[in-house]
Amino acid sequence: MDEINVEEMNDERAVGILEVFGLTTAFLAADAGCKAADVTLENFDKNKPANADALPVPLLVTIKFRGTVTDVEAALEAAKAVAAAGAGIVQSYVIPRPTADCCKMLKLNAFDKR
Repeated sequence: MDEINVEEMNDERAVGILEVFGLTTAFLAADAGCKAADVTLENFDKNKPANADALPVPLLVTIKFRGTVTDVEAALEAAKAVAAAGAGIVQSYVIPRPTADCCKMLKLNAFDKR
C-alpha cells in the first residue's frame, strides 16, 4: 500500500464532487472544469450500480476537483454544463473544508482495482 503523505492529509482545499454517467462524459466535464477555474483533479472513481442496465450509461464516474471554494464552484458549473449536454449528471456537492479522513478517502478509487 502507498505511504500516506501527512501534508496531503492536512490539505484543507475545498472539494467539488461531480458524479456523471460514463467515462467519456467524465473526461469532457473534467477538462471543462479545469479550464474554467484554478483547480486540480483527484483520481476519478467509478461505480457500476445494481440497476446499471436501467441507466442511460451503465457506469457512473465521480470527478473530484480541489481548490478554493470559489474555484471549485466555478469548475463544477462548467463541468455540469458539459455533462448535462452529454450522458448526464447524477449528483454534485462541494465540501468547503474536508477533514483529514475525508482527504484520505478521496485518494481511493475503483479504477485501481483489477
